[in-house]
Amino acid sequence: MFQTVELPIWALVLICLLAAVTAASHLLFPSVRWFFRRRAERVVARLNERLTRPIQPFKLARRHDMIQQILYDPEVIRAVNEYADENGVPDNVAFETAERYAREIVPAFSASVYYGFGARAARWLATAFYRVRVVNQDRNIIREIDPDATVVAIMNHRSNMDYVLVTYLVAGDTPLSYAVGEWARRWPLRPLIKMMGGYFIRRKSLNPLYRKVLARYVQLATKEGVVQAVFPEGGLSRTGGLIAPKLGILSYITNGFDPDGPRDIVFLPVGLNYDRVLEDRTLIAAAGNGKARFRFRWITVIRYIGRHLLQRVSGRFHRLGFAAVSFGEPVSLKAFVAEHGGSDPEQLAAHLMHEVGRAVPILPVPLIARHLVLSDGEASLQELRVAFTQDVKGAEKAASEVHLPVDGPAKPMHDALRMLEVRGVVQIEGDRITVPETFMPLMNYYAASIAHVPQNVLQKFSAT
Repeated sequence: MFQTVELPIWALVLICLLAAVTAASHLLFPSVRWFFRRRAERVVARLNERLTRPIQPFKLARRHDMIQQILYDPEVIRAVNEYADENGVPDNVAFETAERYAREIVPAFSASVYYGFGARAARWLATAFYRVRVVNQDRNIIREIDPDATVVAIMNHRSNMDYVLVTYLVAGDTPLSYAVGEWARRWPLRPLIKMMGGYFIRRKSLNPLYRKVLARYVQLATKEGVVQAVFPEGGLSRTGGLIAPKLGILSYITNGFDPDGPRDIVFLPVGLNYDRVLEDRTLIAAAGNGKARFRFRWITVIRYIGRHLLQRVSGRFHRLGFAAVSFGEPVSLKAFVAEHGGSDPEQLAAHLMHEVGRAVPILPVPLIARHLVLSDGEASLQELRVAFTQDVKGAEKAASEVHLPVDGPAKPMHDALRMLEVRGVVQIEGDRITVPETFMPLMNYYAASIAHVPQNVLQKFSAT
C-alpha cells in the first residue's frame, strides 16, 4: 500500500492534466460562472431601473435552456418525425438537424455587450456619418404602449445603417432583437450579433423543419414579451421606395397569437429615410436582378474605412446629410383582430406597411430629387426653391413627417444641392441645375423614397 510506484514522465503529466481538468470542471468553472452570472444580474437590475421596457427574463435565459425548450416543443417534435419520414433518415439524425437549426437561430444575449459596446458603437457610427434626427421626438410613443404588451417594431429597410440607427435611438427605452439575414454570418459579426440579441434567418429556405424551428422561437419570444424589430420587406429596397412586404416573420407572430390571452401584441411602425444611403450605387446596380446577392466582404469594408479615415485626416469629410427616424401610430393586434374579424397576415402586412409609409420622413435630398426627376433632370434654381418651399408647407399642413432645421427651407435646400454637386450628381451653372444622364437612376432612387406621399401633399412640378 505504501510502496513506491514508478511511472513514466508522460503518464504523470497526463494524470496531473486529467486531475486539473476534473478539479476545474467541478470546482473552478462553476465558481467562475456563478461570479459572472451574479455580476450580469446586477448589471441587468441597474439597467431595468432606467429602461422604459425592462429586459425580459426569456431574453436572459441560458441559451442552452432556450434551445432545449424549442427542441422539445410538441410542434417541433412532430416536424422532426415528418422530416425523418420524408427524407428516409433515422429520428435521431432528424433531431440533430433540428438542433443544428436551433443553435443557428437562438441568440446569446448579453446586456453588458449590448449596452457596454453595441449601443455606444451605434451612437458613434450614426452621429459620425449623419446628422441624426427623430422627427416626432416630442412624443413618448414607446412609453405610452401597454407595459404588458409585446412590442414589435415594423420598419422599412433602406440601408444596413438601419440597424445602427434604430439601436442607437431606442437604446434608452429597450434593447431590440433583430432578425438578421445570412450576410452577417461571418466572424466576428456572427458572435457579436448573437450577443446583441439578433437571430439569423435563412430567407430563402423552404425546409419545413427549419421553418418550424424558426417559427417556434419567434412565437416563444413574442409570448414572453421580447421587443423585436422586423423588416417586412425582407431585404434592402433596391428601388429606394417601399416594396411589397413578405409574410414570413409576421405570419409566425400572428399564428401564435391568442386574442383572448393576457398579452397583446403592439406593432410600432417606424419610418426611416436618408439624405444619402451608403449602399445606393450597389443597390441601383442590383435593381431588376432578382438573383443578385449581397455578400459581406472584409476587403470592401477595409477599403471603405481606409478611404473614410483619409478624408477625416485631410479634413475633406463632411457628414452625409440627415438620417431621420419617425414613429407612427401603434397598431394593437387585439384591436386589429376585433375590427377585421381575424389576423390575416396579408391584410395585416398591407396595413402595417401603409402606416410605415405614413411615418417615412421627408428630407431635403429626396425632395430635390423628386422635382428634378419630374422636370426630366433640368430646372432653374428659382423654380426649385419655390417648389421646395411650397412642398414643405404642404407637407407640414398635411401633418406629414417632414424634417428640416428650424431656420426654414432655404439652408437645407442649399446644403442638399451642395452635397449632390460634390458627388457630381448635379451640375450648377449660374441659375441652371442639370442632372447628367448617368445619374438619373440615382435621382430616381432617392425620389422613390417619398413616392408614396399623396399627390395632394407634394405639388406637381414641371420646369419651364
